[in-house]
Amino acid sequence: MADPARARKLADRIREIAAETLERRVKDPRLGFVTVTDARITGDLRDATVFYTVYGDEEERTATAAALESVKGLVRSEVGRRTGVRFTPTLEFVADAIPENAANIDDLLRAARESDEQVARAAAEAQYAGDPDPYKKPAEDDEDDL
Repeated sequence: MADPARARKLADRIREIAAETLERRVKDPRLGFVTVTDARITGDLRDATVFYTVYGDEEERTATAAALESVKGLVRSEVGRRTGVRFTPTLEFVADAIPENAANIDDLLRAARESDEQVARAAAEAQYAGDPDPYKKPAEDDEDDL
């Protein structure tokens, strides 16, 4: 088990190298607008997962996934050459779910805001069910009783 700080630094370095390699060295036309968002590495520094997002429709996403699978060896050799670690970790490219999660959260927030507005409108038009002042007050004494 490697030091967690070392693993985190290596994962950050892998993310940078993968992004730079995809941008500058890979000339695959299937590779669309790819953004490398994160990289994570196992505790033994043997396997790394590189997360990416693709701008485009589903067809472009599948083409980009195929292109990334085909250039995995090139990216791994570049990572090994530029990091200088004894064992170059195997790479796995995984599509990041951040855009879908963000869209889902935006939809939920919009629905909650609309619900809050409906409750506020209903509260503004609401009236008390009973008397406006429901608390009992002691009977007032008349001056005649004195």
